[in-house]
Amino acid sequence: MSETWTVIIHQLGVPIVLAPMAGGPSTPELTAAVAEAGGFGQLAAGYLSAADTAARITATRAATDKPFGVNLFVPGPETPTADLSTYLAELGADHQLGDAKFDTDDWDAKLDLLVADPVAAVSFTFGCPTTEEIARLHAVGSEVWVTVTSAAEARVAVEADADVLIAQGAEAGGHRATFVDRPADDATDPLTLLALVQILTAATDRPLVATGGIVTGAGIAAALAAGAAAAQLGTAFLRCPEAGTNQVHRATLTQDTPTMLTRAFTGRRARGLRNRFMIEHTAAPAAYPEIHYATAPLRAAARAAGNPDEVNLWAGQTHALAPELPAGELVRALAADTKNALESALSRRIQPC
Repeated sequence: MSETWTVIIHQLGVPIVLAPMAGGPSTPELTAAVAEAGGFGQLAAGYLSAADTAARITATRAATDKPFGVNLFVPGPETPTADLSTYLAELGADHQLGDAKFDTDDWDAKLDLLVADPVAAVSFTFGCPTTEEIARLHAVGSEVWVTVTSAAEARVAVEADADVLIAQGAEAGGHRATFVDRPADDATDPLTLLALVQILTAATDRPLVATGGIVTGAGIAAALAAGAAAAQLGTAFLRCPEAGTNQVHRATLTQDTPTMLTRAFTGRRARGLRNRFMIEHTAAPAAYPEIHYATAPLRAAARAAGNPDEVNLWAGQTHALAPELPAGELVRALAADTKNALESALSRRIQPC
C-alpha cells in the first residue's frame, strides 16, 4: 500500500472531496476552486480523449498549485448487438439516434498520460484497474482511489493495492459505480451510504471517502462519525457558477422532484431526477457505453429545446438542498457547518445504561 495517502486525506484543510462529474459539470475552474478552499478537487476524464484530458489538467494547474486528482472510467466488455436491437428500435421510432458504438474511453492513452504527467491521485469508477496498472501509477507518486459499492468490490480493490476506497451509497446521483452492472442484481437493495461505510470500516483498514446524498455539513459530519476520512460531494456543487452544468439541469435541481435509478439514457444504472423518458423506458438493457452514444443526439436536442423530460438530470437524493454559491464559498460554509454539527453531536448528553 502506498504511504502517500496521509498527505492527501489527513492533511486536507477540510475533509471535502469534489466528485468527478463527467459529461459537463466537471471543469478545471470548479476543481481548482475546491482545491484552493482547502478541499480536494477532482477532474472528470470520462468521455474525454487523452488530449482533452491533458488540456484540462494544464488548465487546472494554471488556476491552482494545490494537489488534485483525475477520474477515469474502467472499460467493460462490449455488448452483443442482439441485446441492443429491440431497445434501439423502440427509441428510433420517435427519436434520432446516434451510433451505438463501443469504445474503451481512451483508456490506455489516458493511463499513459497520467504516468507521463502525474497528478496527486487517480480515481477509478466502474471497476478496479489491474495490480500492474496501479503499480505504474504508484511508481510516479500518484495515489490510487477506487470507487466501490460493496465489501466484495472493496476486497478486489485492496488486493490490487488501492490506497483509498470511495464508498458510494445508493443515494448518490449519477452512475452507480458497480464493477459489473447486472439487471439480475436490481432485486437486491443497493447499500445506503451509512450502511456501506460501517461495513467497510469493519472490513478494511484503507481510508474511506464517503459519497452519496451528502450536501450539508451535517451530512459530512455523519459520514466522518461513521468512520470515513472525508466526504465526496457532487450534487452539492452542480449549481456553482464554476460548474459546467447545463441550464436545463440547473433549473430542475431545486424542484422537489423524486429521483430514481435508470438505464434508459446510458445503458448503465444511474440516479437522476425522475422524468418522462425514464418512466417510459424502465426496461432498458444493460448496455454501456453503447446506449450512451445512441441517445446522445436526443439528449442534446432536449437540452437545446429546454426540455427536461428527455435529458439525463443526474442528481442525488438530497438535490433540493444544493445551494447556489461559488465553489470556494460553498466549501468554507460546509466546513463551518460540519464543525458545528460535530460539536453539537458531542455536546448531547448520553445517559448511562
